[in-house]
Amino acid sequence: MKTTLVSLLILVLGASSASAGVKVVTSTTDLASITRLVGGELVEVTSLAAGNADPHFVEVLPSYMIKVKKAKLYLRAGLDLDRWALPIIDGSRNASLLVVDCSASIAPVNRPTGKVDASMGDVHPQGNPHYWLDPDNGLIIAATIADALARVDPEHADAYQAGLERFRTELEVHRTAWLQKAKPLEHMEIVTYHDTWPYFCRAFGVDVIGFIEPWPGIEPTPSHTASLIELIKTRGVKIIGLEPYKSRRTPEAIERATGAEIVELPPSVGGAPGADDYFSLFDVLIDRLLEGAE
Repeated sequence: MKTTLVSLLILVLGASSASAGVKVVTSTTDLASITRLVGGELVEVTSLAAGNADPHFVEVLPSYMIKVKKAKLYLRAGLDLDRWALPIIDGSRNASLLVVDCSASIAPVNRPTGKVDASMGDVHPQGNPHYWLDPDNGLIIAATIADALARVDPEHADAYQAGLERFRTELEVHRTAWLQKAKPLEHMEIVTYHDTWPYFCRAFGVDVIGFIEPWPGIEPTPSHTASLIELIKTRGVKIIGLEPYKSRRTPEAIERATGAEIVELPPSVGGAPGADDYFSLFDVLIDRLLEGAE
């Protein structure tokens, strides 16, 4: 009887271990969502950055190093967005960890030319890092992730390829619906707090004509704010796009001075109610812009 119980326990524990997915840690919730959509039940995914927090700044914590220590794969956003990930990866001392930069096959926009220095603010020399906000780039990211999963879990390579094809089909269905729904947004002019949206604007035809930050990462000055207020009044801008982790003080002052409406725009999965995965993130963004334009 005792032997039977021990054998049964071994079988249960073995099955539990086999059923546990490949442990993946990602820098952002967007990469985590795409990983889940591609990998399904074969993956167990943790994002270090929260969806409603600024992905440029994440505290380096020992608990994060422990998570990475247990992982087989780390997915970075790259383009200097998640420089904070490097000490976490190094501190994990996980010699077998595969680290993949999901921006590797992306064509970045707004790459600065000439010399870059501190007076220009938090400029990204390799280009704007918010590339996941163009659905076309979402497919590139998914392909990179499927390849990475196959490398750490070759036994299920065919399943990851099937997951990629499933993602491709679902993305195309959503993309067709998004483009149709977003037609009223084409050539609509808005201002935003940070230069978060060039990829989204390229995909859906929205024009960002000004930023509350005078330079990326630099707090707004009175003179810059005054110029922006004049621009909003002159151009009849209706929307002030605000990332959920940015201060509302200056946007609210601009709202009072111009009549333009603050519209909170989440750049990442989990950044607002309803933005529960990569696909629904775009639903929320388009719906909020359409409501703000009314």
